[in-house]
Amino acid sequence: MQRLKTSIYLLIFLVFQSALAQTSSNEDYEKYPVFTECENVEIADLENCFNTTLRTFINTNFKQPEIISKENYTGELVVLFEVTKKGAFKVLYVDAVYEELKTEIKRVFSLLPVVKPSTYSGKPAYIQFTMKLEIPLGSIEAIEKPKTLEENENELESIAKTEFDAVNEELEPYKDELYASNLNIPFSHDMYAYFDRQVNLVGTNSHTASKPFLYNTVSNYYDFNAQQVKLKKDASSWVGRKLWNEHLVTVKGKNYWFVLDPILDLQLGKNTGGEVDYTYNNTRGIQVQGGLGKGFNFSATIFESQGRFADYFNRYAESIRPAGGNPAIIPGRGIAKEFKTDAYDYPVAEGYISYSPNKTFNVQFGHGRNFIGDGYRSLFVSDAVSPYPYLKLNTSFWKIKYTNTWMWLRDVRPEVNEDGAFLTKYIANHFLSWNVSKKLNIGFFESVIWKNDNNRGFDINYVNPIIFYRAIEFSTGSRAGNAIVGLSSKYKWNDNVNFYGQFILDEFSLNDIKSGNQSWKNKFGFQLGAKYYNAFKVDNLLLQFEYNQVRPYTYSHNEVATNYGHNNQSLAHLWGANFREVVGIARYNRDRWYGSAKLIYGQRGLDFDPAIDNASYGSNIFIDNDNRIGDTGVELLQGNKTNVLIGDLNVGYIVNPKTNLKIFANITYRSFNPDANTLIDFKENTTWFNFGIRTDIFNWYFDF
Repeated sequence: MQRLKTSIYLLIFLVFQSALAQTSSNEDYEKYPVFTECENVEIADLENCFNTTLRTFINTNFKQPEIISKENYTGELVVLFEVTKKGAFKVLYVDAVYEELKTEIKRVFSLLPVVKPSTYSGKPAYIQFTMKLEIPLGSIEAIEKPKTLEENENELESIAKTEFDAVNEELEPYKDELYASNLNIPFSHDMYAYFDRQVNLVGTNSHTASKPFLYNTVSNYYDFNAQQVKLKKDASSWVGRKLWNEHLVTVKGKNYWFVLDPILDLQLGKNTGGEVDYTYNNTRGIQVQGGLGKGFNFSATIFESQGRFADYFNRYAESIRPAGGNPAIIPGRGIAKEFKTDAYDYPVAEGYISYSPNKTFNVQFGHGRNFIGDGYRSLFVSDAVSPYPYLKLNTSFWKIKYTNTWMWLRDVRPEVNEDGAFLTKYIANHFLSWNVSKKLNIGFFESVIWKNDNNRGFDINYVNPIIFYRAIEFSTGSRAGNAIVGLSSKYKWNDNVNFYGQFILDEFSLNDIKSGNQSWKNKFGFQLGAKYYNAFKVDNLLLQFEYNQVRPYTYSHNEVATNYGHNNQSLAHLWGANFREVVGIARYNRDRWYGSAKLIYGQRGLDFDPAIDNASYGSNIFIDNDNRIGDTGVELLQGNKTNVLIGDLNVGYIVNPKTNLKIFANITYRSFNPDANTLIDFKENTTWFNFGIRTDIFNWYFDF
């Protein structure tokens, strides 16, 4: 490093020197400065006499600073100096570790006598030199004149030609830096079940509602490396290691690292009694994750997909299709275009950058999904929608974790389409999680959604992370935004049992509650749940029970665009509103084997056929409140009451735990029974078989 810095300074001085044309590159016309001791020396020997006299003078007068011996320092000191036209010595630059060394060498040079200057074409000229001294003072290396510009260019060219090899030489073995990084653990319910108990032990100061988690947070409770060692297979060949145990590509240098992996989701299935002969999904992609410097990480994933699914899923995807001609939106994935005659093509890209300047703050900017809650569902923010741009700030201190998220969403319906462009709307929300005791956690949630009225754009009022959104919404106009508040809680009964819940309030009228008239304004929902880890003393068996209920018109709004949704999908529970639901889940894993069973029974109050009755009964959050059936007498499950039963059994084997690549088989049974059949919602029983290989890095919900 010191040599490089010296070369840079030499180059600067040479350019300056050449510009003034004070010296010549031809030594035949140049005479060295002359000490008194060298006046009778031949011109050819002047250089050697000058160097010898200067070295002797420095050795005689240099006094070693005390700090050198005190700290037992060994190294070197570099001096760039000049002999002026008048023969005076002038120090231009000193490179040394200690200021004391710089001060001392300048003192010594100040004692040097005036000499006869060098000459060029018979005229006095200045000349510059570099000199290295060993510290503690030993020998003085040869005193050299600065290189010419051409010599410097040749040296830089030589260094440049070895730069690529130098980068290769600095590479180090990759040691699972991912697990200590600020990157997100991909949010998959199956994956999170592996460490869910550890982060929920009584006495931990963890905050488990805001997801996805960071690797370096969960690593305080769960040993990823030990788990990898436990699951490791004996494989000596390169192909075997990459298939069973390792990332495809790993690179680690001095201040950077990254891993690269292929992404697969290849499924083949059968929807018994369906209109299509078979179902399939063909997803290929690539994921790169890495770190640059300290605290800065990045991740990017690109998916290219084609597929067709069970009939009920295809119909729903087509029912939420966007304006502009595309045939469908694949729930949880994005807008699709036609593929062949009966399938969809739906590319997806997700990615983010994550930076933590310290343990208190983490900021992320990306394109993806978020989740707030301890349950299978969330009434606050769910990951059931398509990816969206977001900015997230996590602040952790004491017993508090405070999560601020700003999101850029789209409404893609024809009625809000403007000049062929989808309508952009914005959400700002914050979630405050407080560990009241070793067992009790409570959380406060607040969110506001607004659109670009009067070129309002991204409202600066909501940038402040510490603010009450309801007050801001009121100050900007009662119809300018849609504010929602909520409460959450979790209680750890013991290390193996905890209870959780959420309460969401979209609108509230105390007078209407007192009157008992079942006002449409009382828009709220709640969730109650429990988890039982190592159930019945069976290691790694997780049982979960959950109840969700949301009243009609919750998440909808007076303004058609300020609903709580994105890409025609609910940003909270994927059923929208006007429903109640019971969920039971069992998950088990042993070594690389895993399995899950899920049973859902629910009731929904859907709308009727619009040709017969076009009123909104409160399930569809995208219909504005002005189209409601009335102001009072609003009941849960009003409208086209529908019973829904979904059973799901999934078993699989983890091929590669580093990438969470799995082979699996799955069977889903769905019974959908409305009181009145419509074009989209009619009585139907579905049995759907699937098997395939999948990189499990996100949740994909099929329980509509």
